[in-house]
Amino acid sequence: MTETPAPPAAPSFRSDMTVELVKHSASDTDVLWAARVSTAGEQSLDELNKDPERSKGLINFLMRDRHGSPFEHNSLTFFISAPLFVFREFHRHRVGWSYNEESGRYRRLQPVFYVPDADRKLVQQGRPGKYEFVPGTEEQHQLTSRSMADVYRKAYETYEEMLAAGVAREVARAVLPVGLYSSMYATCNARSLMHFLGLRTQHEQAKVPSFPQREIEMVGELMEEQWAKLMPLTHAAFNANGRVAP
Repeated sequence: MTETPAPPAAPSFRSDMTVELVKHSASDTDVLWAARVSTAGEQSLDELNKDPERSKGLINFLMRDRHGSPFEHNSLTFFISAPLFVFREFHRHRVGWSYNEESGRYRRLQPVFYVPDADRKLVQQGRPGKYEFVPGTEEQHQLTSRSMADVYRKAYETYEEMLAAGVAREVARAVLPVGLYSSMYATCNARSLMHFLGLRTQHEQAKVPSFPQREIEMVGELMEEQWAKLMPLTHAAFNANGRVAP
């Protein structure tokens, strides 16, 4: 079936990430009633009507001693827009996560591409496992931005040419680079989110160092900001205990 011609779309470029909390059932109270069923049985439901602040010590104990299951009885669904290379890393997180991503088989992909901003550190120095990133020169930034934009424009021009010639979307998409933005819904619970944050963000309170790619860290920071508002006691205990998932 021949692809219906569409007006040529001019590529656009961005360096930010989009994270929107679209649905949730998550509070510190969820941790408490789930934990107290161990000793109180059906009376644990009384926690639903109590101020979780009075039991923040229990939340901290559960986090400190890594009793993880009480942190699973909640749900957060995020809408995320980020480059494909971010999603390829993201999808390595499988336990406690569900994903549905935009499909290049079923829709014409939009020409929105990632170009790092001036603050993005470009130069890697040191050996694997013990390296750091440092700022690039102005010339390196100019080269990076110009080269990326040129490749993106040519790739998308080729993609549209193939579609116009009747090539299937699932075949034509192969010419598009991993800097293309995609979108997905990602659903998790607090325990799986904490595991993600422990690996994909750097933080001064972390007991275990992490070396995430900056772009996925940007997504993690936005997710953490919204989760912290829903479960402030759990978030505080996560930080206080070295940002290690229970």
